[in-house]
Amino acid sequence: MTQARKIPLRHCTGCGAEAPKSELIRVVRSPEGVISIDFKGKSSGRGAYLCRKVACLQKARKTGRLGRSLGVTIPDDVFAALEEELDADE
Repeated sequence: MTQARKIPLRHCTGCGAEAPKSELIRVVRSPEGVISIDFKGKSSGRGAYLCRKVACLQKARKTGRLGRSLGVTIPDDVFAALEEELDADE
C-alpha cells in the first residue's frame, strides 16, 4: 500500500490564506540581510510567502506584515520587483 505524499502548506502574508508552497511566491532574507525573491523556494534564510495576487502584495505592504515576518524593513525596489513578477503572471 502506498501512502500519498504530503504537500507542504504555507500561509500568505497578505491575506492569510493557506495554500500549497508551490503556488506561492517566497520572499527571503538571507543570513547577510539581503532581501530577494526566491523563485525555487530553496534559498537559505528567513522566508515569507505571498499569493500570486497583486491585492495580497498591497495588503502585506500596507499592513507591514511582510517586513515583520522577515524582521527587517522591506526596500521599495523589492516591492517593485514583486509587482512586476505578479503582473507577468496575470
